[in-house]
Amino acid sequence: MLKTILYIAIGGAIGSVLRYLTSVFVNKYWANHFPLATFITNVLGCFLIGLLIGILEKNNLANSNLKWFLITGICGGYTTFSTFGFENYTLFQNNNSLLAFGYITLSVLLGIFAVWLGLFVSK
Repeated sequence: MLKTILYIAIGGAIGSVLRYLTSVFVNKYWANHFPLATFITNVLGCFLIGLLIGILEKNNLANSNLKWFLITGICGGYTTFSTFGFENYTLFQNNNSLLAFGYITLSVLLGIFAVWLGLFVSK
């Protein structure tokens, strides 16, 4: 278990740095009210998790330490939105559309509410 945590921690550090660098790069060339850096990070993270899971499954590595490093570590450190996207994709694939739409709606609405509540409580 300690070895797995180490793979996740190293991957998470890499993903977090990549997230920061994405923001620095995008914000250097984009000055607008739309949060393009976050948008790009979320979409790119979703693409990466799909690509990496596909490659890992194709090569019978879906239950390997490489999965912990790449998916949970790097993708998780880069953006948890990628996991959110993959979980919803899986729900749709398993014919749980109602559950997927509920998860999407509640996550977005309660997430925004939780940010507001946190800011309200901190004042």
